[in-house]
Amino acid sequence: MKQYLDLVQNILDAGSWQENRTGVRTRSLPGAALRFDLREGFPAVTTKRLAFKAAVGELVGFLRGSRSAAEFRELGCRVWDQNANENAQWLANPYRLGEDDLGPVYGVQWRAWPAYKVLAADALAQRQDATSRGYSEVSAFTENGQDKVLLYKAVDQLRQCLDTIHSNPSDRRIIFHGWNWAQIEEMALPPCHLLYQFLPNAQTREISLCLYIRSNDVGLGTPFNLTEGAALLHLVGRLTGYTPRWFSYFIGDAHIYENHLPMLEEQLTRTPYPAPQLKLSDRIPDFAVTGKYEPEWLERVEPGDFTLEGYQHHAPLTAPMAV
Repeated sequence: MKQYLDLVQNILDAGSWQENRTGVRTRSLPGAALRFDLREGFPAVTTKRLAFKAAVGELVGFLRGSRSAAEFRELGCRVWDQNANENAQWLANPYRLGEDDLGPVYGVQWRAWPAYKVLAADALAQRQDATSRGYSEVSAFTENGQDKVLLYKAVDQLRQCLDTIHSNPSDRRIIFHGWNWAQIEEMALPPCHLLYQFLPNAQTREISLCLYIRSNDVGLGTPFNLTEGAALLHLVGRLTGYTPRWFSYFIGDAHIYENHLPMLEEQLTRTPYPAPQLKLSDRIPDFAVTGKYEPEWLERVEPGDFTLEGYQHHAPLTAPMAV
């Protein structure tokens, strides 16, 4: 994880101080990238103890489309508690449904993106095409004197990605994302890690992932998000018969919170240990072995299905999360 320490040092050297919504200043750098060859190991931070169980618990919550901090807690992840129940702006938001509610965050968009079409009532070919794609006609109305029809379906973006990897691996559009403009105001926190692109290679049977993050708390968020992205790639590879290869990680606003400086400066004095390996439970079917495509395991996995082998790390370090 020398790349991670290099990013921290680069932000300290070339970044600038900026104010933000949290009230805690950040040292910020626009545009940063990390790239890992997963054949060499799993990108787990080793200059402090990684909260691995919490990270994979959050990932499993996303895979299940969770929108409740209580559901994340049950999976061993408490990082959503403050955003759900202590953020003054969210507590006053009319879209909040009560204690622990987060709104339609990450996993809701990944697994059940609310998709709508408005078609002219007499556009019969379009209506037929839409219904063949799973849309349901929910209402009819008149707009500017023209009769129209409203159609709706929930799009499982992640499942569509797996289906495409399985059926058409040369496709360069195997993408899912969470930035839904129509629902940003309904979320406790707009998505930070927001665009994922899978890149399978049918010849080598390797699969890679590019992840774009609009804003990343490098002290606390980056180790978490690296873990989740790489673990997701391993899971998708297992279910589609591909070996994880390249994990590319792009950040729009890479920043360090001022009160995280002691934690990160201490890490800069530490020498990283060799990368560990990620092991998936044998109960998750391996398409490369069985030849049976079972994408329903996206929502069947448990946090305990992910373990790190050979993980050496320095002493734990903590810092407060800015909300």
